[in-house]
Amino acid sequence: MNTRTILFDSPFLLGFDHTRALIDRAARAAADSYPPYNVEQRGEHAVRISLAVAGFGPDDLSITLEGRQLTIAGKREEAGKADQAFLHRGIAGRGFVRSFVLADGLEINGARLEHGLLHVDMSRPEDTPAVRRIPITTG
Repeated sequence: MNTRTILFDSPFLLGFDHTRALIDRAARAAADSYPPYNVEQRGEHAVRISLAVAGFGPDDLSITLEGRQLTIAGKREEAGKADQAFLHRGIAGRGFVRSFVLADGLEINGARLEHGLLHVDMSRPEDTPAVRRIPITTG
C-alpha cells in the first residue's frame, strides 16, 4: 500500500518531487524513538534540538549538515569492557543516527554537550522584505 500524500501527485504542482522526498524522509526518521529528543522554540527566531545522549562523549558523537538534512550520529566503543557483568542494563549503549530536515534559511549556530544532553542551536536570520522595488533606468 502506498502511504505517500496524494497532494503532491496533482498535475498542477510541478517540480515538488524534492519536497515529497523530504516529507518521506522525515516520516521515516520520526518512526525511530532512540535517543529521545526535544525540539524547543527559543525566542522568535531560534530553535534548539536536545538529544538525551547519556554515556556518549564528544568523540562518540558527530553532527553533519548535508543540504537541508541535519544528521546526528552516536557510536560508542565497547572495547575493554568485556569483563563487565551487568545484573540489570537499562541504559542503552547502542549507536544511533537521528536525522532532521531543516527549513530553508535555518542556520546552525553550534552544538554543546552538557549533563548528558546534546544541544544543537539554530536560528533563522530576520526575514528581508519579500517585495523589492526595482529601479527603472533610461537609456
